[in-house]
Amino acid sequence: MSSDLPKLVRDRIPELIEATGRSATTRTLAPHEMPAALFSKLGEESAELAAAPAGAQLEELADVLTVLQALAAVLGVSWSDVLRAAEIKASARGSFARRLLLLDIGS
Repeated sequence: MSSDLPKLVRDRIPELIEATGRSATTRTLAPHEMPAALFSKLGEESAELAAAPAGAQLEELADVLTVLQALAAVLGVSWSDVLRAAEIKASARGSFARRLLLLDIGS
């Protein structure tokens, strides 16, 4: 057993593991377990994105997006509402287009 287990995996991962001749033992999470599992997965995928070389970033971005979409669904929030909230926040507080790094806040 790998030290990074147990962890949430995509639906087809067990069959892909078994196609290599190995076995995969799984259990189905209860609905109340999904938010914590998805938050953990988001951290895992975010770390992989941060460490990815330039050529692998697209795939890692897609993984982060997939986890965010699943998390929204589990939390009962539509993806269109997430996008709308992001637009509202960007309008009110800006985006990251100017690449600003806050260094200090004076008194």
